[in-house]
Amino acid sequence: MSDRLFTEDELLPLSGLQHLLFCERQWALIHIEQQWDENRLTQEGRLLHERVHEPATEARPDAIVARGLRVRSLRLGLAGEADVVEFQRAGPQRADAIQLEGRAGWWVPFPVEYKRGRPKADAWDEVQLCAQALCLEETFGVRIAAGALFYGKNRRRTQVEFDAQLRAQTESLARRMHELYVAGVTPAAIYASKCEKCSLLERCMPRMSTRRRDVARYLATALRDVEGET
Repeated sequence: MSDRLFTEDELLPLSGLQHLLFCERQWALIHIEQQWDENRLTQEGRLLHERVHEPATEARPDAIVARGLRVRSLRLGLAGEADVVEFQRAGPQRADAIQLEGRAGWWVPFPVEYKRGRPKADAWDEVQLCAQALCLEETFGVRIAAGALFYGKNRRRTQVEFDAQLRAQTESLARRMHELYVAGVTPAAIYASKCEKCSLLERCMPRMSTRRRDVARYLATALRDVEGET
Protein backbone atom coordinates (compact mmCIF):
# COMPACT_ATOMS: atom_id res chain seq x y z
CA MET A 1 0.00 0.00 0.00
CA SER A 2 1.07 3.63 -0.44
CA ASP A 3 1.96 5.92 2.46
CA ARG A 4 -1.30 7.80 1.96
CA LEU A 5 -3.91 7.30 4.68
CA PHE A 6 -7.57 7.10 3.77
CA THR A 7 -10.12 9.33 5.45
CA GLU A 8 -13.09 7.97 7.40
CA ASP A 9 -15.38 8.78 4.46
CA GLU A 10 -13.23 6.73 2.08
CA LEU A 11 -13.30 3.49 4.08
CA LEU A 12 -14.84 0.53 2.26
CA PRO A 13 -16.49 -2.53 3.87
CA LEU A 14 -13.89 -5.06 4.94
CA SER A 15 -16.33 -7.85 4.11
CA GLY A 16 -16.07 -6.85 0.45
CA LEU A 17 -12.63 -8.46 0.21
CA GLN A 18 -14.26 -11.87 0.31
CA HIS A 19 -16.71 -10.89 -2.44
CA LEU A 20 -13.87 -9.45 -4.53
CA LEU A 21 -11.72 -12.58 -4.30
CA PHE A 22 -14.71 -14.73 -5.22
CA CYS A 23 -15.62 -12.56 -8.23
CA GLU A 24 -14.92 -8.93 -9.13
CA ARG A 25 -18.29 -8.66 -10.85
CA GLN A 26 -20.10 -9.93 -7.75
CA TRP A 27 -18.26 -7.33 -5.65
CA ALA A 28 -19.24 -4.54 -8.06
CA LEU A 29 -22.89 -5.60 -8.22
CA ILE A 30 -23.06 -5.48 -4.42
CA HIS A 31 -20.86 -2.51 -3.57
CA ILE A 32 -21.21 -0.27 -6.64
CA GLU A 33 -24.68 -1.08 -7.96
CA GLN A 34 -26.10 -1.90 -4.49
CA GLN A 35 -27.73 -5.12 -5.71
CA TRP A 36 -28.27 -8.08 -3.39
CA ASP A 37 -30.29 -11.29 -3.37
CA GLU A 38 -30.21 -14.03 -0.77
CA ASN A 39 -30.07 -17.76 -1.32
CA ARG A 40 -29.93 -20.54 1.25
CA LEU A 41 -26.17 -20.21 1.70
CA THR A 42 -26.15 -16.45 2.30
CA GLN A 43 -29.19 -16.67 4.59
CA GLU A 44 -27.53 -19.29 6.77
CA GLY A 45 -24.38 -17.18 6.93
CA ARG A 46 -26.32 -14.03 7.82
CA LEU A 47 -28.22 -15.76 10.63
CA LEU A 48 -24.98 -17.13 12.05
CA HIS A 49 -23.38 -13.68 12.06
CA GLU A 50 -26.43 -12.06 13.63
CA ARG A 51 -26.12 -14.42 16.58
CA VAL A 52 -22.40 -13.82 16.94
CA HIS A 53 -22.38 -10.07 16.31
CA GLU A 54 -24.39 -9.03 19.37
CA PRO A 55 -21.91 -6.55 20.92
CA ALA A 56 -20.75 -7.94 24.26
CA THR A 57 -17.65 -8.53 26.36
CA GLU A 58 -17.09 -11.69 28.35
CA ALA A 59 -14.33 -12.10 30.92
CA ARG A 60 -12.79 -15.55 31.44
CA PRO A 61 -9.85 -16.53 33.64
CA ASP A 62 -7.39 -16.53 30.74
CA ALA A 63 -9.17 -14.45 28.10
CA ILE A 64 -11.40 -11.46 27.46
CA VAL A 65 -13.85 -12.15 24.64
CA ALA A 66 -15.16 -9.14 22.68
CA ARG A 67 -18.04 -9.79 20.24
CA GLY A 68 -19.10 -7.50 17.40
CA LEU A 69 -15.97 -5.36 17.74
CA ARG A 70 -15.71 -2.52 15.22
CA VAL A 71 -12.33 -2.47 13.43
CA ARG A 72 -10.78 -0.20 10.80
CA SER A 73 -7.57 0.56 8.97
CA LEU A 74 -6.85 4.00 7.55
CA ARG A 75 -3.81 2.53 5.80
CA LEU A 76 -5.82 -0.09 3.93
CA GLY A 77 -9.01 1.96 3.69
CA LEU A 78 -11.15 -0.72 5.34
CA ALA A 79 -13.75 -0.82 8.09
CA GLY A 80 -15.88 -3.62 9.45
CA GLU A 81 -16.94 -5.71 12.38
CA ALA A 82 -15.07 -8.68 13.81
CA ASP A 83 -17.20 -11.59 14.94
CA VAL A 84 -15.01 -12.28 17.97
CA VAL A 85 -11.68 -10.97 19.20
CA GLU A 86 -10.18 -12.93 22.05
CA PHE A 87 -7.61 -11.12 24.16
CA GLN A 88 -5.64 -14.04 25.53
CA ARG A 89 -3.67 -13.59 28.76
CA ALA A 90 0.09 -13.48 28.26
CA GLY A 91 3.28 -12.37 29.93
CA PRO A 92 4.69 -8.85 29.42
CA GLN A 93 7.78 -10.32 27.75
CA ARG A 94 5.81 -11.20 24.61
CA ALA A 95 6.28 -8.72 21.77
CA ASP A 96 2.64 -9.08 20.68
CA ALA A 97 1.17 -8.49 24.14
CA ILE A 98 -0.79 -5.31 24.90
CA GLN A 99 -2.42 -3.69 27.90
CA LEU A 100 -6.15 -2.97 27.94
CA GLU A 101 -7.74 -0.01 29.63
CA GLY A 102 -9.37 -1.05 32.88
CA ARG A 103 -7.86 -4.57 32.76
CA ALA A 104 -4.81 -5.70 34.68
CA GLY A 105 -2.16 -7.79 32.97
CA TRP A 106 -1.05 -8.30 29.39
CA TRP A 107 -3.12 -9.66 26.52
CA VAL A 108 -2.59 -10.98 22.98
CA PRO A 109 -5.32 -10.17 20.37
CA PHE A 110 -6.63 -13.25 18.54
CA PRO A 111 -9.44 -12.69 15.96
CA VAL A 112 -12.00 -15.45 15.36
CA GLU A 113 -14.39 -15.41 12.39
CA TYR A 114 -17.51 -17.62 12.29
CA LYS A 115 -18.49 -19.24 8.99
CA ARG A 116 -21.25 -21.59 7.91
CA GLY A 117 -20.26 -24.78 6.13
CA ARG A 118 -16.75 -26.22 5.94
CA PRO A 119 -13.23 -24.92 5.16
CA LYS A 120 -12.96 -23.82 1.54
CA ALA A 121 -10.38 -24.60 -1.12
CA ASP A 122 -9.81 -20.91 -1.86
CA ALA A 123 -8.61 -18.26 0.61
CA TRP A 124 -11.86 -16.24 0.75
CA ASP A 125 -12.29 -16.67 4.51
CA GLU A 126 -8.58 -16.38 5.34
CA VAL A 127 -8.33 -13.02 3.57
CA GLN A 128 -11.26 -11.60 5.53
CA LEU A 129 -9.75 -12.78 8.81
CA CYS A 130 -6.32 -11.42 7.89
CA ALA A 131 -7.84 -8.02 7.11
CA GLN A 132 -9.38 -7.95 10.59
CA ALA A 133 -5.96 -8.76 12.05
CA LEU A 134 -4.32 -5.95 10.05
CA CYS A 135 -6.93 -3.53 11.40
CA LEU A 136 -6.24 -4.69 14.96
CA GLU A 137 -2.49 -4.34 14.39
CA GLU A 138 -2.98 -0.73 13.34
CA THR A 139 -5.13 -0.06 16.41
CA PHE A 140 -2.88 -1.69 19.00
CA GLY A 141 0.55 -1.27 17.40
CA VAL A 142 1.54 -4.94 17.55
CA ARG A 143 1.96 -7.75 15.04
CA ILE A 144 -0.68 -10.47 15.29
CA ALA A 145 0.65 -13.89 14.34
CA ALA A 146 -2.57 -15.91 13.99
CA GLY A 147 -6.33 -16.11 14.30
CA ALA A 148 -8.97 -18.78 13.72
CA LEU A 149 -11.96 -19.64 11.54
CA PHE A 150 -14.84 -21.48 13.22
CA TYR A 151 -16.96 -23.52 10.79
CA GLY A 152 -20.54 -24.43 11.59
CA LYS A 153 -20.51 -27.84 9.86
CA ASN A 154 -17.68 -29.45 11.78
CA ARG A 155 -17.98 -27.20 14.86
CA ARG A 156 -14.22 -26.82 15.02
CA ARG A 157 -11.68 -24.05 14.75
CA THR A 158 -9.15 -23.89 11.95
CA GLN A 159 -6.10 -21.85 12.92
CA VAL A 160 -4.86 -19.35 10.33
CA GLU A 161 -1.28 -18.07 10.32
CA PHE A 162 -0.93 -14.52 9.03
CA ASP A 163 2.17 -15.17 6.96
CA ALA A 164 3.78 -12.84 4.40
CA GLN A 165 1.89 -14.38 1.46
CA LEU A 166 -1.56 -13.98 3.03
CA ARG A 167 -0.77 -10.43 4.16
CA ALA A 168 0.40 -9.46 0.66
CA GLN A 169 -2.71 -10.99 -0.92
CA THR A 170 -4.99 -9.13 1.51
CA GLU A 171 -3.29 -5.79 0.90
CA SER A 172 -3.37 -6.32 -2.88
CA LEU A 173 -7.11 -7.01 -2.75
CA ALA A 174 -7.66 -3.86 -0.67
CA ARG A 175 -5.84 -1.82 -3.33
CA ARG A 176 -7.84 -3.44 -6.12
CA MET A 177 -11.11 -2.82 -4.32
CA HIS A 178 -10.41 0.91 -4.07
CA GLU A 179 -9.35 1.02 -7.73
CA LEU A 180 -12.64 -0.56 -8.82
CA TYR A 181 -14.66 1.66 -6.51
CA VAL A 182 -13.05 4.85 -7.87
CA ALA A 183 -13.54 3.64 -11.46
CA GLY A 184 -17.18 2.87 -10.72
CA VAL A 185 -17.42 0.32 -13.53
CA THR A 186 -18.91 -3.17 -13.11
CA PRO A 187 -16.68 -5.82 -14.78
CA ALA A 188 -18.20 -7.99 -17.51
CA ALA A 189 -19.63 -11.37 -16.58
CA ILE A 190 -17.50 -14.47 -17.12
CA TYR A 191 -19.21 -17.78 -16.43
CA ALA A 192 -17.52 -20.35 -14.16
CA SER A 193 -18.85 -23.31 -12.19
CA LYS A 194 -18.75 -21.26 -8.96
CA CYS A 195 -21.42 -18.96 -10.45
CA GLU A 196 -24.06 -21.58 -9.60
CA LYS A 197 -23.50 -20.93 -5.87
CA CYS A 198 -23.79 -17.14 -6.20
CA SER A 199 -26.96 -15.52 -4.88
CA LEU A 200 -26.73 -12.94 -7.71
CA LEU A 201 -26.78 -15.55 -10.48
CA GLU A 202 -30.14 -14.40 -11.88
CA ARG A 203 -29.10 -10.74 -11.86
CA CYS A 204 -25.66 -11.35 -13.30
CA MET A 205 -26.69 -13.83 -16.04
CA PRO A 206 -23.11 -14.92 -16.84
CA ARG A 207 -24.22 -17.64 -19.29
CA MET A 208 -26.01 -15.03 -21.38
CA SER A 209 -22.88 -12.88 -21.55
CA THR A 210 -20.84 -15.90 -22.63
CA ARG A 211 -23.35 -16.71 -25.40
CA ARG A 212 -23.24 -13.10 -26.64
CA ARG A 213 -19.45 -13.27 -26.88
CA ASP A 214 -19.66 -16.59 -28.72
CA VAL A 215 -22.10 -15.12 -31.25
CA ALA A 216 -19.92 -12.04 -31.72
CA ARG A 217 -16.87 -14.26 -32.26
CA TYR A 218 -18.78 -16.39 -34.80
CA LEU A 219 -19.95 -13.32 -36.77
CA ALA A 220 -16.46 -11.83 -36.78
CA THR A 221 -14.97 -15.10 -38.07
CA ALA A 222 -17.69 -15.48 -40.71
CA LEU A 223 -17.13 -11.91 -41.90
CA ARG A 224 -13.40 -12.50 -42.26
CA ASP A 225 -14.06 -15.68 -44.27
CA VAL A 226 -16.40 -13.80 -46.63
CA GLU A 227 -13.90 -10.96 -47.10
CA GLY A 228 -11.22 -13.50 -47.84
CA GLU A 229 -13.25 -15.00 -50.65
CA THR A 230 -13.83 -11.65 -52.40
